[in-house]
Amino acid sequence: MGSVGLLYVGAVLFINGLMLVGLIPGKSAAILNFFVGTMQVIFPTLIILQANNDPAVIFGAAGLYLFGFTYLYVGILQVTGWPGEGLGWFSLFVAICAVIIGVIQFTSVNDPVFGSIWLIWAVLWFMFFLVLGLHKETLTLATGWFTILVSFLTGTIPAFLLLLNRYETGGGSALIMAVAGAICLAVAFFLASRGFPHTSTSEDTATATTA
Repeated sequence: MGSVGLLYVGAVLFINGLMLVGLIPGKSAAILNFFVGTMQVIFPTLIILQANNDPAVIFGAAGLYLFGFTYLYVGILQVTGWPGEGLGWFSLFVAICAVIIGVIQFTSVNDPVFGSIWLIWAVLWFMFFLVLGLHKETLTLATGWFTILVSFLTGTIPAFLLLLNRYETGGGSALIMAVAGAICLAVAFFLASRGFPHTSTSEDTATATTA
């Protein structure tokens, strides 16, 4: 994933996380979802058109569509108020794909840090599936806080490291990323157990998600 695109993934994750915990209304987050979703569909399409059938380049671009379609789906649901079950089940599909991409990052691509990042995204998308697809509304706050925390861990911070040409990958860094992801999950459930800031409205729960 390109560093610029990754930076905006962090931005939209942050906004959608705030929406899930009830700090901003769903419709106010729709615009950024449309902007970033459109970007994450156009950019990989351009990359694939110029890839000269290179499987590695096409594979790298393919994962961007998972983000782009998710954000566009989110934006549409926020504007229309339509039920979110379809997005929830799509999130399960994305979670499965994220696990596969994460494994490939560890093996064929030899980028274990992004392997860990993709596995963290898989957990996040699976939580969206539980909230939207299976109506586990009690997980909404935890999902929101986890989204906020990993927006920085898996989006903003790696993006700036890439932009500054200071990104490094390896087994040790991947382990640190994985542990940090687990800590973020634990913190998210802790904050949710305290009910902070408050329970999201039923409309936000039905229309809010991200990845």
